[in-house]
Amino acid sequence: MRAALGLARRSLGRVWPNPAVGCVIVQYDDDGQTIGRVVGRGWTLPGGRPHAETQALDRAAEEARGATAYVSLEPCNHQGETPPCTQALVAAGVARVVSALEDPDPRVAGQGLAQLKKAKIEVIDGVCADEASDVNAGYLLRQRSGRPLITLKLATTLDGRIANSRSESRWITGKEARAHAHLVRATQDAVMVGVGTVVADDPHLDCRLSGLDDRSPVRVVIDSRLRTPLTSKLVETAGSRPTWMITLAGGDPVRMKAFADLGVELLEVSVGADLHPSLDDAVEVLGQRGLTRLMVEGGSRLSGALIRSNLIDRVLWYRAGSVMGDDGITAVSAYGAEKLSEIRRFKRGPVRSLGEDLLETYYRQD
Repeated sequence: MRAALGLARRSLGRVWPNPAVGCVIVQYDDDGQTIGRVVGRGWTLPGGRPHAETQALDRAAEEARGATAYVSLEPCNHQGETPPCTQALVAAGVARVVSALEDPDPRVAGQGLAQLKKAKIEVIDGVCADEASDVNAGYLLRQRSGRPLITLKLATTLDGRIANSRSESRWITGKEARAHAHLVRATQDAVMVGVGTVVADDPHLDCRLSGLDDRSPVRVVIDSRLRTPLTSKLVETAGSRPTWMITLAGGDPVRMKAFADLGVELLEVSVGADLHPSLDDAVEVLGQRGLTRLMVEGGSRLSGALIRSNLIDRVLWYRAGSVMGDDGITAVSAYGAEKLSEIRRFKRGPVRSLGEDLLETYYRQD
């Protein structure tokens, strides 16, 4: 099952709104020995088709008969662009299906496993369920709450500064940390920044690692009043890389047409309490568009607003061994926590070294 989960991770960032699934088919000897032989492997391909089970069965061919299929998510049981995976597993003659997790999609939701049992296939479920939930946390959250999993990525000094007073931020962390951040970016469906970051840094927001050029996510900008320069790198490349702009409804039609003509897709949302786009509405719209994994990369106002709205699920904190002091720009702006009891708290996860820097991972703690 852990091998199947490893295959599923290959698909992260490339298959939304579908889940990232891995499948391993093992043929065991007739004498029942526990050591088996892998005869087929598969994972969800870009766009969500073909499914992992279909690929693994194609590779296994006749050797799938009587074998065990390990699948990181319950096989689908509904007709979509392709036939149900349960039908393919039954037709291939597998003897047993081991599943990590039930699919909460109402079109599946236990029906896939029930169909396999009906076909007299042995079913074991719940194997490595926690690990499988982590791999598909974004897909599961979108199914249950209608929004993507939101990860806040920060690259700061020891005292939490993301830039100096002149908005200079290149480079606070070293090359190892920056390379790792690009690797994480490749696993996201989209990356989001505020218009202030666009104006200050003019970012590309793509994946600039050798061999991963095609793994760049959708670029999303929160821009209340369409201040993004038409000459910015994001706008100039919008024709070749998906670029969405979340803005207030009823904006300047001339400005909106200019962005649309250059390939930027405008998503209008209602106004929030602070006269900026409602972040609750924004993430709901992104969920409706199919996004399951969204990484936020700045700036401090957007980070603070998302924390205030309790929309951050994970934090990736790249921390350099330097101190800037009060002259620097803080990573998270004020979000209205006047009492210690009102601050957002996160549970610490893994901590790892990246060159001279540290990466700390934190998880939402409700």
